Amino acid sequence: MHSLEMLRSRPLLDTPRLTLPAGLTTFPEEILELADSLEILDLSNNALTTLPDSFAKLHNLRVVFFNNNCFERVPEVLAQCPNLSMIGFKANQIATVPAESLPPQTRWLILTDNRLRSLPESIGHLPHLQKLMLAGNRLQALPETLAACQNLELIRIAANQLDHLPPWLLSLPRLSWLAYAGNPFSRQAPISANALPQIPWADLSLGEVLGQGASGVISRGWWRQPQGQLPVAVKLFKGAMTSDGLPEDELRACITAGSHPHLIGPLGQVVEHPEQKHGLVLPLVPDTYRVMGGPPSLESCTRDIYPANTEFGLAAVLAIAQGVAAAAAHLHSRGILHGDLYPHNTLIDALGDARLSDFGAASFYDPADRAVAPALERLEVRAFGCLLEDLCDRCPSAHILRLLQQACMQPDVLARPSFEDVLEALRTFAA
Repeated sequence: MHSLEMLRSRPLLDTPRLTLPAGLTTFPEEILELADSLEILDLSNNALTTLPDSFAKLHNLRVVFFNNNCFERVPEVLAQCPNLSMIGFKANQIATVPAESLPPQTRWLILTDNRLRSLPESIGHLPHLQKLMLAGNRLQALPETLAACQNLELIRIAANQLDHLPPWLLSLPRLSWLAYAGNPFSRQAPISANALPQIPWADLSLGEVLGQGASGVISRGWWRQPQGQLPVAVKLFKGAMTSDGLPEDELRACITAGSHPHLIGPLGQVVEHPEQKHGLVLPLVPDTYRVMGGPPSLESCTRDIYPANTEFGLAAVLAIAQGVAAAAAHLHSRGILHGDLYPHNTLIDALGDARLSDFGAASFYDPADRAVAPALERLEVRAFGCLLEDLCDRCPSAHILRLLQQACMQPDVLARPSFEDVLEALRTFAA
Protein backbone atom coordinates (compact mmCIF):
# COMPACT_ATOMS: atom_id res chain seq x y z
CA MET A 1 0.00 0.00 0.00
CA HIS A 2 1.26 3.47 -0.89
CA SER A 3 0.52 7.04 0.12
CA LEU A 4 0.10 10.23 -1.88
CA GLU A 5 3.22 11.61 -0.20
CA MET A 6 5.26 8.62 -1.37
CA LEU A 7 3.97 9.11 -4.90
CA ARG A 8 4.84 12.79 -4.93
CA SER A 9 8.32 12.20 -3.56
CA ARG A 10 8.93 10.10 -6.71
CA PRO A 11 10.66 6.98 -5.39
CA LEU A 12 8.19 4.77 -7.27
CA LEU A 13 9.14 5.27 -10.92
CA ASP A 14 9.88 1.58 -11.52
CA THR A 15 6.96 0.11 -9.60
CA PRO A 16 4.70 -2.32 -11.48
CA ARG A 17 1.91 -2.05 -8.87
CA LEU A 18 0.40 0.95 -7.07
CA THR A 19 -2.23 0.81 -4.31
CA LEU A 20 -3.41 4.22 -3.17
CA PRO A 21 -6.36 4.60 -0.75
CA ALA A 22 -6.01 8.28 0.14
CA GLY A 23 -9.47 9.86 0.15
CA LEU A 24 -8.93 10.95 -3.44
CA THR A 25 -11.60 13.02 -5.18
CA THR A 26 -9.53 13.62 -8.33
CA PHE A 27 -7.10 11.39 -10.17
CA PRO A 28 -3.46 12.21 -9.18
CA GLU A 29 -1.65 13.18 -12.35
CA GLU A 30 1.61 12.03 -10.71
CA ILE A 31 0.53 8.47 -11.49
CA LEU A 32 1.11 9.15 -15.17
CA GLU A 33 4.84 9.40 -14.50
CA LEU A 34 4.76 5.64 -13.80
CA ALA A 35 3.44 4.88 -17.28
CA ASP A 36 6.48 2.87 -18.39
CA SER A 37 6.32 0.44 -15.45
CA LEU A 38 2.80 0.48 -14.00
CA GLU A 39 0.81 -2.70 -14.71
CA ILE A 40 -1.59 -2.95 -11.74
CA LEU A 41 -3.34 0.13 -10.35
CA ASP A 42 -5.59 -0.10 -7.30
CA LEU A 43 -7.42 3.12 -6.46
CA SER A 44 -10.12 1.44 -4.38
CA ASN A 45 -11.59 3.06 -1.28
CA ASN A 46 -11.45 6.63 -2.52
CA ALA A 47 -14.10 9.12 -3.69
CA LEU A 48 -13.32 9.30 -7.42
CA THR A 49 -16.08 10.07 -9.93
CA THR A 50 -14.17 10.50 -13.20
CA LEU A 51 -10.85 9.83 -14.91
CA PRO A 52 -8.97 12.36 -17.08
CA ASP A 53 -8.32 11.76 -20.78
CA SER A 54 -4.64 11.57 -19.90
CA PHE A 55 -5.32 8.23 -18.19
CA ALA A 56 -4.77 6.67 -21.63
CA LYS A 57 -1.05 7.35 -21.22
CA LEU A 58 -0.83 4.31 -18.92
CA HIS A 59 0.01 2.11 -21.88
CA ASN A 60 1.33 -0.86 -19.85
CA LEU A 61 -1.64 -1.02 -17.50
CA ARG A 62 -3.15 -4.53 -17.31
CA VAL A 63 -5.32 -4.37 -14.19
CA VAL A 64 -7.32 -1.56 -12.55
CA PHE A 65 -9.42 -1.57 -9.39
CA PHE A 66 -11.76 1.29 -8.56
CA ASN A 67 -13.83 -0.52 -5.94
CA ASN A 68 -15.69 1.56 -3.35
CA ASN A 69 -15.54 4.86 -5.19
CA CYS A 70 -18.29 7.16 -6.49
CA PHE A 71 -18.32 6.51 -10.25
CA GLU A 72 -21.76 6.76 -11.90
CA ARG A 73 -20.53 5.54 -15.30
CA VAL A 74 -17.62 3.51 -16.58
CA PRO A 75 -15.10 6.01 -18.02
CA GLU A 76 -14.73 5.78 -21.81
CA VAL A 77 -10.98 6.45 -21.53
CA LEU A 78 -10.41 2.88 -20.31
CA ALA A 79 -10.90 1.62 -23.86
CA GLN A 80 -7.80 3.57 -24.88
CA CYS A 81 -5.48 1.56 -22.62
CA PRO A 82 -4.05 -1.00 -25.05
CA ASN A 83 -3.15 -3.71 -22.53
CA LEU A 84 -5.99 -3.36 -20.03
CA SER A 85 -7.71 -6.72 -19.48
CA MET A 86 -9.05 -6.67 -15.89
CA ILE A 87 -11.38 -3.92 -14.67
CA GLY A 88 -12.97 -3.65 -11.21
CA PHE A 89 -15.72 -1.21 -10.20
CA LYS A 90 -17.34 -3.05 -7.29
CA ALA A 91 -19.58 -0.99 -4.98
CA ASN A 92 -19.77 2.27 -6.86
CA GLN A 93 -22.92 4.03 -8.13
CA ILE A 94 -22.59 2.98 -11.76
CA ALA A 95 -25.79 3.20 -13.77
CA THR A 96 -24.23 3.42 -17.24
CA VAL A 97 -21.66 1.41 -19.17
CA PRO A 98 -21.03 3.43 -22.36
CA ALA A 99 -20.84 1.34 -25.50
CA GLU A 100 -17.21 2.19 -26.19
CA SER A 101 -15.83 2.13 -22.64
CA LEU A 102 -14.49 -1.43 -22.48
CA PRO A 103 -11.15 -2.42 -24.03
CA PRO A 104 -11.51 -5.22 -26.62
CA GLN A 105 -8.99 -7.34 -24.70
CA THR A 106 -11.08 -7.38 -21.49
CA ARG A 107 -10.93 -10.78 -19.75
CA TRP A 108 -12.31 -9.98 -16.29
CA LEU A 109 -14.97 -7.33 -15.60
CA ILE A 110 -16.30 -6.59 -12.10
CA LEU A 111 -19.42 -4.44 -11.81
CA THR A 112 -20.81 -5.98 -8.62
CA ASP A 113 -23.08 -3.91 -6.35
CA ASN A 114 -23.92 -0.96 -8.59
CA ARG A 115 -27.08 0.49 -10.16
CA LEU A 116 -27.06 -1.03 -13.64
CA ARG A 117 -30.42 -1.61 -15.31
CA SER A 118 -28.92 -2.64 -18.64
CA LEU A 119 -25.66 -3.38 -20.41
CA PRO A 120 -24.59 -2.19 -23.87
CA GLU A 121 -24.90 -4.55 -26.82
CA SER A 122 -21.20 -3.92 -27.40
CA ILE A 123 -20.31 -6.13 -24.45
CA GLY A 124 -20.77 -9.02 -26.85
CA HIS A 125 -17.78 -7.71 -28.81
CA LEU A 126 -15.30 -8.80 -26.15
CA PRO A 127 -13.90 -12.05 -27.55
CA HIS A 128 -11.55 -12.65 -24.59
CA LEU A 129 -14.14 -12.16 -21.84
CA GLN A 130 -13.83 -15.01 -19.31
CA LYS A 131 -15.18 -13.63 -16.03
CA LEU A 132 -18.16 -11.28 -15.66
CA MET A 133 -19.30 -10.14 -12.20
CA LEU A 134 -22.73 -8.46 -12.19
CA ALA A 135 -24.36 -9.47 -8.89
CA GLY A 136 -26.25 -6.84 -6.95
CA ASN A 137 -27.48 -4.58 -9.73
CA ARG A 138 -30.91 -3.85 -11.23
CA LEU A 139 -30.51 -5.68 -14.52
CA GLN A 140 -33.78 -6.64 -16.19
CA ALA A 141 -32.18 -8.46 -19.12
CA LEU A 142 -28.82 -9.47 -20.53
CA PRO A 143 -27.78 -8.48 -24.05
CA GLU A 144 -28.15 -11.42 -26.42
CA THR A 145 -24.85 -10.38 -27.94
CA LEU A 146 -23.18 -11.97 -24.89
CA ALA A 147 -23.84 -15.28 -26.63
CA ALA A 148 -20.90 -14.37 -28.88
CA CYS A 149 -18.55 -14.38 -25.87
CA GLN A 150 -17.56 -18.00 -26.41
CA ASN A 151 -14.72 -17.82 -23.87
CA LEU A 152 -17.00 -16.81 -20.99
CA GLU A 153 -16.40 -19.25 -18.13
CA LEU A 154 -17.77 -17.52 -15.03
CA ILE A 155 -20.74 -15.17 -14.67
CA ARG A 156 -22.43 -13.80 -11.56
CA ILE A 157 -25.92 -12.36 -12.15
CA ALA A 158 -27.41 -12.97 -8.68
CA ALA A 159 -29.56 -10.36 -6.93
CA ASN A 160 -30.78 -8.55 -10.04
CA GLN A 161 -34.24 -8.08 -11.60
CA LEU A 162 -34.06 -10.75 -14.31
CA ASP A 163 -37.38 -12.41 -15.11
CA HIS A 164 -35.85 -15.39 -16.89
CA LEU A 165 -32.59 -17.25 -17.37
CA PRO A 166 -31.49 -16.63 -20.98
CA PRO A 167 -31.43 -19.97 -22.84
CA TRP A 168 -28.34 -19.01 -24.81
CA LEU A 169 -26.44 -18.75 -21.53
CA LEU A 170 -26.77 -22.49 -21.00
CA SER A 171 -25.27 -23.30 -24.38
CA LEU A 172 -22.02 -21.35 -23.96
CA PRO A 173 -19.27 -23.92 -24.59
CA ARG A 174 -16.96 -22.93 -21.71
CA LEU A 175 -19.36 -21.66 -19.03
CA SER A 176 -18.62 -23.53 -15.79
CA TRP A 177 -19.48 -21.27 -12.86
CA LEU A 178 -22.86 -19.54 -12.74
CA ALA A 179 -24.74 -17.78 -9.91
CA TYR A 180 -28.26 -16.39 -10.40
CA ALA A 181 -30.10 -16.65 -7.05
CA GLY A 182 -32.08 -13.64 -5.86
CA ASN A 183 -33.74 -12.85 -9.20
CA PRO A 184 -37.52 -12.88 -9.76
CA PHE A 185 -37.27 -15.98 -11.96
CA SER A 186 -35.13 -17.96 -9.54
CA ARG A 187 -36.90 -20.85 -7.87
CA GLN A 188 -36.71 -20.45 -4.12
CA ALA A 189 -36.55 -23.65 -2.12
CA PRO A 190 -39.11 -23.50 0.71
CA ILE A 191 -37.52 -23.73 4.14
CA SER A 192 -38.84 -23.63 7.66
CA ALA A 193 -37.82 -20.77 9.90
CA ASN A 194 -36.71 -23.43 12.37
CA ALA A 195 -34.84 -25.56 9.84
CA LEU A 196 -31.51 -24.74 11.52
CA PRO A 197 -30.85 -24.36 15.23
CA GLN A 198 -30.35 -20.73 16.24
CA ILE A 199 -27.08 -20.25 18.09
CA PRO A 200 -26.75 -17.02 20.13
CA TRP A 201 -23.55 -15.09 19.56
CA ALA A 202 -22.98 -15.08 23.32
CA ASP A 203 -22.59 -18.87 23.19
CA LEU A 204 -19.72 -18.61 20.71
CA SER A 205 -16.09 -17.58 21.00
CA LEU A 206 -13.69 -17.16 18.08
CA GLY A 207 -10.06 -18.08 17.50
CA GLU A 208 -7.83 -17.64 14.49
CA VAL A 209 -9.07 -17.11 10.95
CA LEU A 210 -9.10 -20.35 8.97
CA GLY A 211 -9.94 -18.86 5.60
CA GLN A 212 -12.12 -16.45 3.71
CA GLY A 213 -13.85 -16.10 0.39
CA ALA A 214 -16.15 -13.75 -1.47
CA SER A 215 -19.00 -14.12 0.99
CA GLY A 216 -17.40 -14.30 4.40
CA VAL A 217 -14.65 -15.11 6.87
CA ILE A 218 -14.34 -18.51 8.55
CA SER A 219 -12.73 -18.71 12.00
CA ARG A 220 -12.01 -21.46 14.46
CA GLY A 221 -14.55 -21.28 17.25
CA TRP A 222 -16.06 -22.90 20.32
CA TRP A 223 -19.75 -23.41 20.94
CA ARG A 224 -20.63 -23.36 24.63
CA GLN A 225 -22.87 -26.30 25.54
CA PRO A 226 -23.95 -27.89 28.84
CA GLN A 227 -21.39 -30.67 28.44
CA GLY A 228 -18.54 -28.28 27.60
CA GLN A 229 -17.02 -26.36 24.70
CA LEU A 230 -17.60 -27.92 21.26
CA PRO A 231 -14.90 -27.02 18.66
CA VAL A 232 -16.57 -25.58 15.56
CA ALA A 233 -15.95 -23.28 12.60
CA VAL A 234 -17.86 -20.00 12.44
CA LYS A 235 -18.56 -18.24 9.15
CA LEU A 236 -19.50 -14.56 9.39
CA PHE A 237 -20.77 -12.96 6.22
CA LYS A 238 -18.97 -9.84 5.07
CA GLY A 239 -22.05 -7.77 4.25
CA ALA A 240 -25.44 -7.61 2.63
CA MET A 241 -24.03 -8.13 -0.87
CA THR A 242 -21.10 -10.26 -2.01
CA SER A 243 -19.60 -10.83 -5.42
CA ASP A 244 -21.61 -14.08 -5.58
CA GLY A 245 -24.98 -12.87 -4.25
CA LEU A 246 -26.94 -12.51 -1.02
CA PRO A 247 -26.13 -14.21 2.32
CA GLU A 248 -29.73 -15.34 2.75
CA ASP A 249 -29.51 -17.34 -0.48
CA GLU A 250 -26.35 -19.05 0.78
CA LEU A 251 -28.14 -19.88 4.03
CA ARG A 252 -31.12 -21.26 2.10
CA ALA A 253 -28.82 -23.45 0.00
CA CYS A 254 -27.00 -24.78 3.07
CA ILE A 255 -30.30 -25.81 4.63
CA THR A 256 -31.74 -27.30 1.44
CA ALA A 257 -28.58 -29.30 0.73
CA GLY A 258 -28.98 -31.36 3.90
CA SER A 259 -26.28 -33.70 5.07
CA HIS A 260 -23.87 -35.68 2.92
CA PRO A 261 -20.50 -37.22 3.80
CA HIS A 262 -18.73 -35.11 1.16
CA LEU A 263 -20.38 -31.78 1.99
CA ILE A 264 -19.65 -29.40 4.85
CA GLY A 265 -23.13 -28.57 6.08
CA PRO A 266 -24.11 -26.14 8.87
CA LEU A 267 -24.80 -27.00 12.51
CA GLY A 268 -26.75 -23.80 13.12
CA GLN A 269 -27.36 -20.17 12.34
CA VAL A 270 -25.73 -17.34 14.28
CA VAL A 271 -28.23 -14.96 15.90
CA GLU A 272 -27.96 -11.90 18.14
CA HIS A 273 -24.65 -10.75 16.69
CA PRO A 274 -23.80 -7.29 18.14
CA GLU A 275 -23.32 -5.89 14.62
CA GLN A 276 -26.33 -7.80 13.23
CA LYS A 277 -24.06 -9.89 11.03
CA HIS A 278 -25.36 -13.08 9.48
CA GLY A 279 -23.39 -16.21 10.24
CA LEU A 280 -23.26 -19.99 10.24
CA VAL A 281 -21.77 -22.46 12.68
CA LEU A 282 -20.10 -25.34 10.82
CA PRO A 283 -18.42 -28.55 11.93
CA LEU A 284 -14.70 -28.08 12.44
CA VAL A 285 -12.89 -30.11 9.82
CA PRO A 286 -9.89 -31.93 11.32
CA ASP A 287 -6.45 -30.37 10.83
CA THR A 288 -5.50 -33.35 8.69
CA TYR A 289 -7.52 -31.72 5.86
CA ARG A 290 -6.21 -28.97 3.61
CA VAL A 291 -7.60 -26.88 0.79
CA MET A 292 -6.97 -28.65 -2.50
CA GLY A 293 -5.98 -25.55 -4.49
CA GLY A 294 -5.62 -21.80 -4.26
CA PRO A 295 -8.10 -19.27 -5.71
CA PRO A 296 -7.49 -17.96 -9.23
CA SER A 297 -4.80 -15.32 -9.63
CA LEU A 298 -4.98 -12.19 -11.76
CA GLU A 299 -3.14 -14.14 -14.45
CA SER A 300 -5.09 -17.41 -14.30
CA CYS A 301 -8.42 -15.52 -14.14
CA THR A 302 -10.78 -18.50 -13.77
CA ARG A 303 -8.50 -21.40 -12.88
CA ASP A 304 -7.13 -22.29 -9.46
CA ILE A 305 -3.42 -22.19 -8.75
CA TYR A 306 -1.08 -24.63 -6.98
CA PRO A 307 2.44 -24.66 -5.60
CA ALA A 308 4.87 -25.82 -8.28
CA ASN A 309 5.66 -29.09 -6.47
CA THR A 310 2.04 -30.21 -5.97
CA GLU A 311 1.53 -33.87 -6.81
CA PHE A 312 -1.26 -36.38 -6.14
CA GLY A 313 -1.20 -40.18 -6.09
CA LEU A 314 -3.66 -42.07 -8.28
CA ALA A 315 -5.59 -43.50 -5.33
CA ALA A 316 -6.04 -40.01 -3.88
CA VAL A 317 -7.06 -38.63 -7.28
CA LEU A 318 -9.78 -41.26 -7.63
CA ALA A 319 -11.00 -40.67 -4.09
CA ILE A 320 -11.12 -36.88 -4.51
CA ALA A 321 -12.91 -37.14 -7.84
CA GLN A 322 -15.48 -39.59 -6.48
CA GLY A 323 -16.11 -37.49 -3.37
CA VAL A 324 -16.65 -34.23 -5.25
CA ALA A 325 -18.79 -35.90 -7.93
CA ALA A 326 -20.92 -37.59 -5.26
CA ALA A 327 -21.44 -34.28 -3.45
CA ALA A 328 -22.41 -32.55 -6.72
CA ALA A 329 -24.79 -35.38 -7.69
CA HIS A 330 -26.47 -35.04 -4.29
CA LEU A 331 -26.90 -31.27 -4.74
CA HIS A 332 -28.33 -31.57 -8.23
CA SER A 333 -30.78 -34.23 -7.09
CA ARG A 334 -32.14 -31.49 -4.79
CA GLY A 335 -32.19 -28.82 -7.47
CA ILE A 336 -29.09 -26.95 -6.30
CA LEU A 337 -26.43 -25.59 -8.63
CA HIS A 338 -23.34 -25.13 -6.45
CA GLY A 339 -22.04 -22.40 -8.73
CA ASP A 340 -18.51 -22.39 -7.31
CA LEU A 341 -17.32 -25.98 -7.67
CA TYR A 342 -13.61 -25.32 -7.36
CA PRO A 343 -10.53 -26.90 -5.76
CA HIS A 344 -10.26 -23.90 -3.42
CA ASN A 345 -13.70 -24.84 -2.06
CA THR A 346 -12.67 -28.48 -1.60
CA LEU A 347 -10.96 -29.80 1.52
CA ILE A 348 -8.99 -33.03 1.18
CA ASP A 349 -6.89 -35.28 3.42
CA ALA A 350 -3.85 -37.40 2.58
CA LEU A 351 -6.02 -40.35 1.49
CA GLY A 352 -8.16 -38.20 -0.80
CA ASP A 353 -11.29 -37.89 1.31
CA ALA A 354 -12.94 -34.74 -0.09
CA ARG A 355 -15.47 -32.33 1.35
CA LEU A 356 -17.06 -29.65 -0.79
CA SER A 357 -17.85 -26.36 0.94
CA ASP A 358 -19.06 -22.76 0.39
CA PHE A 359 -22.60 -22.27 -0.93
CA GLY A 360 -22.14 -18.54 -1.55
CA ALA A 361 -22.82 -18.87 -5.29
CA ALA A 362 -25.51 -21.56 -5.06
CA SER A 363 -28.74 -21.22 -7.07
CA PHE A 364 -31.94 -23.24 -7.21
CA TYR A 365 -33.77 -24.90 -10.08
CA ASP A 366 -36.50 -27.48 -10.62
CA PRO A 367 -34.86 -30.89 -11.27
CA ALA A 368 -38.00 -31.92 -13.19
CA ASP A 369 -37.61 -29.09 -15.70
CA ARG A 370 -36.26 -31.04 -18.67
CA ALA A 371 -35.64 -27.83 -20.63
CA VAL A 372 -33.20 -26.41 -18.08
CA ALA A 373 -32.13 -29.00 -15.51
CA PRO A 374 -29.88 -31.16 -17.74
CA ALA A 375 -28.01 -28.11 -19.05
CA LEU A 376 -27.47 -26.65 -15.57
CA GLU A 377 -26.08 -29.94 -14.29
CA ARG A 378 -23.78 -30.34 -17.27
CA LEU A 379 -22.61 -26.76 -16.95
CA GLU A 380 -21.36 -27.75 -13.50
CA VAL A 381 -19.94 -30.98 -14.91
CA ARG A 382 -17.53 -28.77 -16.84
CA ALA A 383 -16.41 -27.17 -13.57
CA PHE A 384 -15.81 -30.69 -12.27
CA GLY A 385 -13.86 -31.41 -15.47
CA CYS A 386 -11.58 -28.45 -14.69
CA LEU A 387 -10.97 -29.88 -11.20
CA LEU A 388 -10.29 -33.30 -12.69
CA GLU A 389 -7.87 -31.74 -15.19
CA ASP A 390 -5.98 -30.15 -12.29
CA LEU A 391 -5.69 -33.56 -10.65
CA CYS A 392 -4.57 -35.29 -13.85
CA ASP A 393 -1.97 -32.61 -14.52
CA ARG A 394 -0.43 -33.37 -11.12
CA CYS A 395 -0.61 -37.16 -11.15
CA PRO A 396 1.70 -38.97 -13.61
CA SER A 397 -0.46 -42.13 -13.58
CA ALA A 398 -3.83 -40.43 -14.00
CA HIS A 399 -3.79 -40.67 -17.79
CA ILE A 400 -6.60 -43.25 -17.51
CA LEU A 401 -8.90 -40.38 -16.50
CA ARG A 402 -8.10 -38.08 -19.40
CA LEU A 403 -10.96 -39.27 -21.62
CA LEU A 404 -13.43 -38.71 -18.79
CA GLN A 405 -11.98 -35.27 -18.12
CA GLN A 406 -12.25 -34.37 -21.80
CA ALA A 407 -15.84 -35.63 -21.96
CA CYS A 408 -16.73 -33.39 -19.01
CA MET A 409 -15.19 -30.37 -20.73
CA GLN A 410 -16.38 -30.86 -24.30
CA PRO A 411 -18.01 -27.75 -25.81
CA ASP A 412 -21.36 -29.42 -26.58
CA VAL A 413 -23.04 -28.90 -23.20
CA LEU A 414 -25.72 -31.59 -23.42
CA ALA A 415 -23.25 -34.17 -24.74
CA ARG A 416 -21.37 -34.11 -21.42
CA PRO A 417 -22.05 -36.90 -18.91
CA SER A 418 -24.28 -36.35 -15.89
CA PHE A 419 -22.74 -36.57 -12.43
CA GLU A 420 -24.22 -40.05 -12.02
CA ASP A 421 -22.50 -41.05 -15.28
CA VAL A 422 -19.26 -39.58 -13.94
CA LEU A 423 -19.59 -41.54 -10.69
CA GLU A 424 -20.22 -44.77 -12.57
CA ALA A 425 -17.10 -44.23 -14.69
CA LEU A 426 -14.97 -43.41 -11.61
CA ARG A 427 -16.17 -46.52 -9.78
CA THR A 428 -15.07 -48.59 -12.81
CA PHE A 429 -11.57 -47.07 -12.65
CA ALA A 430 -11.38 -47.66 -8.88
CA ALA A 431 -12.48 -51.30 -9.09
